[in-house]
Amino acid sequence: MTTRFVDRAVIHLTAGSGGNGCASVHREKFKPLGGPDGGNGGTGGDVLLVVDPGVHTLLDFHYRPHARAGNGKQGQGSHRNGAAGETLELRVPEGTVVLTEDGEVLADLVGAGTTFVAAKGGRGGLGNAALASRARKAPGFALLGEEGESRDLVLELRSMADVGLLGFPSAGKSSLISVLSAAKPKIADYPFTTLVPNLGVVTAGDTVFTMADVPGLIPGASGGKGLGLDFLRHIERCAVFVHVIDCATYEVDRDPVSDVDALEEELARYTPALGESLADRPRLVVLNKVDVPDAAELAEFVRPDLEQRGLRVFEVSTVSRQGLRELGFALGEIVERTRAERPAAEPTQIVLAPPAVDDSGFTIEADPDEPGGFIVRGPKPERWVKQTNFSNDEAVGYLGDRLNRLGVEEELARMGAEPGCPVTIGDYTFEWEPSTPSVVTQLAGRGTDPRLERSDRVSAADRKQARRARRVSGTGDTDDAGDETADINPDIDAGGDGDR
Repeated sequence: MTTRFVDRAVIHLTAGSGGNGCASVHREKFKPLGGPDGGNGGTGGDVLLVVDPGVHTLLDFHYRPHARAGNGKQGQGSHRNGAAGETLELRVPEGTVVLTEDGEVLADLVGAGTTFVAAKGGRGGLGNAALASRARKAPGFALLGEEGESRDLVLELRSMADVGLLGFPSAGKSSLISVLSAAKPKIADYPFTTLVPNLGVVTAGDTVFTMADVPGLIPGASGGKGLGLDFLRHIERCAVFVHVIDCATYEVDRDPVSDVDALEEELARYTPALGESLADRPRLVVLNKVDVPDAAELAEFVRPDLEQRGLRVFEVSTVSRQGLRELGFALGEIVERTRAERPAAEPTQIVLAPPAVDDSGFTIEADPDEPGGFIVRGPKPERWVKQTNFSNDEAVGYLGDRLNRLGVEEELARMGAEPGCPVTIGDYTFEWEPSTPSVVTQLAGRGTDPRLERSDRVSAADRKQARRARRVSGTGDTDDAGDETADINPDIDAGGDGDR
């Protein structure tokens, strides 16, 4: 029975949704004013990717690409908060790189226990007990829970190997790793015998390192030809590259020097997703199969040309074990030097980035699909809209108050919004009716206030005339002295009535 190796998978993750808040009023005998006691909803569970040294392939995600975390529970009365949703942990092998569908690298998971939050759970809605204030002592509504984050991610496994074996198909890479380590790859005399990377542990004196046997490369592999792109990513972490050259090939259009040039060209064209350059990595050249007389003669002929390029050359044979010991110690020396030069790993630091001073938290733009309409974008307005129960008028009013405090109404008025124009926030479209006094004044124009133009307000002159009428009806005649006194400073009487 063989185990299938999968080093790339597309996963579809959905975090848990938050529970709804509870709108409840405390009810108890002889306590008619118990007050609001609705609890908050529970937070939805996150989806986490955790590095597990016991996992070596992405096979589980190939067969089960969909994963969902637990939802938060709804709040209840008597100040009982809902339970949080269960967090889902997905185990991935070390060296897994998390990317978006567009190829953007989100995380490079290296080190046992490294955790990445792949999808964030939604926050639970507040109950009416948490929404109570001096102005709203007994809210008759609660907030809805947020939906959990949904993401489609790409997982790619990049082998954690110190040495990478590169070469054309049937160059002897699998045979080389089988004699240098305890790995038992498939070995046959036809091209592309190796279809998956093979890892082996090599011991050279006191140095222990890992070696990766990458499937055979052909010209054009960096552009997707053959199996190149699927496996070139496995060499991105290697400290040293070993070009395994077949000196006993029967192809007349190939020679060791041209094979090295072809491999170097593919490395130069390949763009690592992790952003590190491959040009500075040390190289070794292994002239393989020198147990064949013609191959040994060819290796001796081309060796000076390769050494002139600054390459260390080793003539080896996996059959007679010639040159393997020297090759192993040379690789161990390079690996040790690379490990010493590599900076010490630092723990991940949590960086808190406060919002900018001039960041209002939202933006408003004209709606291209609705003439005279506007679209409000921002995490806060969009989240508030999703938390609102639009079947409850009080909840809708609370949403309006929150948007007013954020400054949405004033910004709409500044951009020329007219009452009744469509305003879209998230998935909802409203007919805008300004309610903030400053906005009403702003729409009326500078120096005017429509609230002062109400006809139902009694003026000072009307109040003075009414007082005179009451005096006449009470005495039967006109008090001239009183009239004269009243006419001396009518503003004092008007002001006095106004104060009362």
